[in-house]
Amino acid sequence: MFVIRPIEYRDLDLLQQIAVESGPGFTSLPDNPDFLADKVRVSVETLRNPRAQPGPETYLFVLEDPESGEVAGTCGIASAVGLDTPFYHYHLSTVVHSSRELDVYNEFKTLNLCNDYTGSSELCTLYLRPQYRQSGVGTLLSKCRFLFIAEHPRRFNDRVIAEMRGFTDSHHTNPFWEGLGRHFFSMDYDKADYLTGAGNKVFIAELMPKHSIYIHLLPKDAQEVIGRVHPNTEAAYRMLEMEGFRFESYIDIFDAGPTLAARQGDIRAITQSRRLRISVQDQSAPEGSQRFLVANTRTTGFRCTTAQLKPNRGQVVLTPSLAQALHVSDGDQVRAVALSTPSGKTITHSSPPSG
Repeated sequence: MFVIRPIEYRDLDLLQQIAVESGPGFTSLPDNPDFLADKVRVSVETLRNPRAQPGPETYLFVLEDPESGEVAGTCGIASAVGLDTPFYHYHLSTVVHSSRELDVYNEFKTLNLCNDYTGSSELCTLYLRPQYRQSGVGTLLSKCRFLFIAEHPRRFNDRVIAEMRGFTDSHHTNPFWEGLGRHFFSMDYDKADYLTGAGNKVFIAELMPKHSIYIHLLPKDAQEVIGRVHPNTEAAYRMLEMEGFRFESYIDIFDAGPTLAARQGDIRAITQSRRLRISVQDQSAPEGSQRFLVANTRTTGFRCTTAQLKPNRGQVVLTPSLAQALHVSDGDQVRAVALSTPSGKTITHSSPPSG
């Protein structure tokens, strides 16, 4: 059984290891010990604040095997992006050039630098270590955040976004960066990616073009990857779509990966989750049970896992081992939601990508 819990100071060395493992493109965890230590501190302190509201903090969680103590991955929720440093995107727009006299009408797609998602909450820092990529584990790591938001909605903005990792080729090269970004930044993609992940975003405003970029003037291979996800990110993209997220024509300014967005009230795992009173009994899963995502209702003591459950009239039976893993006792409440899409198909993506 794997369990989600908030990150702790003792996890810093592991977080540093993940930052190295994840490699280029994992912007939210740069290989910078001081930066990572500060992220852990902020997460721990914000969870302890009972009156926390949307702000520039990020809540970090880890996926742990309670029996061995091994940490298999990490995920996070940025409470409100862009409040301390600018949060940039390109917005895909359409402009029309026409001449009635010459009987010419042309539509052109453009990219416009913007900060439109400022203040939004962001699903971020998702990484599952390769040796733990097995059926169901990735789903827990990704979706646990929905139950935390559902239980503590005032800590987050109503709009939730997720930046998806952009496409790279077999040589780990991003055609969009080579066709556009490099001309303005005069540095390799990895360096620009590291600087933004470490919080140094001033250079973006200083160096990025201030006017619309006509997409048809970019190299063909750069055009083709706009809004395209990395192959390892396709499953995560589909999962978010099934939960209610949509592409709103915003892309990453470096790798052109798409950003998905949804209102809390449109996210299936949030709106369909509910509180249940628990009864602790030593019995096997009853007939007709199905796979649920289940979490306690705490902040600093947050725990989340998956289990076969059969809720009945606002109550649910948990085994002693499950109750222990969730740090709950007989009579306590948990929040739970079925691990299924609106069509009823269970999602069992085995290996979510970094992002």
